[in-house]
Amino acid sequence: MAITLQSTIEGGFSAEFMRRLPKVEQAMIANGLEPADFVISKDRATPPSVPFIGPFFYDYTVFVGDENFTVTEPNDMVFLDYFYQRCIAEEEPAEALADQLVGKEPGGLAYAYLVSGGSEAIEASIKLARQYFIESGEPQRQRFIARRQSYHGNTLGALAAGGNAWRRESYAPLLSAAFSHVAPAFAYHEKRDDESEVDFVTRLAAELEAEFQRLGPDTVAAFIAEPVVGATAGCVPPPEGYFGAVRDICNRHGALLILDEVMCGMGRTGTLHAWEQEGIAPDIQAIAKGLGGGYQPIGAMLASGRIIDTIRQGSGAFQHGHTYLAHPLACAAALEVQRIIDEDKLLDRVRVLGSQLERRLTERFGNHRHIGDIRGRGLFWAIELVADRTSRAPFDPGLKLNQRIKAAALENGLACYPGGGTVDGRSGDHVLLAPPYIATPDDIDMIVDRLGSAVDSALKSVGH
Repeated sequence: MAITLQSTIEGGFSAEFMRRLPKVEQAMIANGLEPADFVISKDRATPPSVPFIGPFFYDYTVFVGDENFTVTEPNDMVFLDYFYQRCIAEEEPAEALADQLVGKEPGGLAYAYLVSGGSEAIEASIKLARQYFIESGEPQRQRFIARRQSYHGNTLGALAAGGNAWRRESYAPLLSAAFSHVAPAFAYHEKRDDESEVDFVTRLAAELEAEFQRLGPDTVAAFIAEPVVGATAGCVPPPEGYFGAVRDICNRHGALLILDEVMCGMGRTGTLHAWEQEGIAPDIQAIAKGLGGGYQPIGAMLASGRIIDTIRQGSGAFQHGHTYLAHPLACAAALEVQRIIDEDKLLDRVRVLGSQLERRLTERFGNHRHIGDIRGRGLFWAIELVADRTSRAPFDPGLKLNQRIKAAALENGLACYPGGGTVDGRSGDHVLLAPPYIATPDDIDMIVDRLGSAVDSALKSVGH
């Protein structure tokens, strides 16, 4: 087997590449090759490919037998055919991205596990929680509590954790019975008319406590929740004090708190982590969408030092993995996205524009006869449509009103995120807005105006 690694760096390999070269050779040898079996040679410089995630790219062609693979990688990151990449996965930019995410240990989160998306991050979170309790001497902790009207991903573990009835329905026979669900902190539909916000939180906490007791407090591994619920219910923020009460219950019973910030995290709600606004921190956190900004598929699980230290002192390894963990190109893209968010102070912009978006939505829809609720945080807002504002009755789901709004908006140049099943997984319509952090005030006005036109057009099409 002969392998040739061709570099396109003008003038040969950089000093940084040469520093890493021994690891490249070690990786090749570790995979059964002799030094004489591979050749490292140079080629020509290449122009920028995607300037946003790096100033230049290099092409590396790896010849394995009669096969050859050409891969584009950022900066001077060494890339071998991916069969060898995992042997040198500790190289930058994965290390740099991990340092960016947990170098300062926000909320005690000290380790990052880099994956390819949100569902993978949730699966890793569930498995890490389970392994932690096995290694800490509590193997009976195998139950997970989550909430109805939540969404945690489409892989089977994540789907079982989620409470989206429509998404779960076809796969129900395959979903684990280790997951149970309690009421969501969804004030518009769950809070009683005679309840104060404090009373509502007290009742939700009592229901969670009762579920711990029903299952057996020492059998529960974790409670899983989205700090601000995303697609399933449409930008639902928690009532004040809710997550404080949840954190207390988990602490009292020795369970972990897993927060799913795949959609609401990485600045979307005005702080880097949505949980910062709740005065608590999770034991494990899942992030994804805002991590790479759509430039590459990437997600991450962040975990506390206590959890990782327990595993390190036990088996020494997390019993989980995927082919493209810590993929260097995805990590480089995410690192650049986070650098720009930080250096351009885009979180400040999210907060300012978020206030404008809230104000403009209230002005446009606050008295609309078919808009029951306007909710959200930062640049993460939704409107919920109702047939009757007094009773909060939803429209007939057969009308597919949210899809009609999406179509009308697209016709007018606006992309929005429609959702159905807002109330119970089957009935209810909402439309979610998540403008980019670099939007302008004029953009916000335009978004609301175009959404208003789309809503009125869609309602007219169903006779309202």
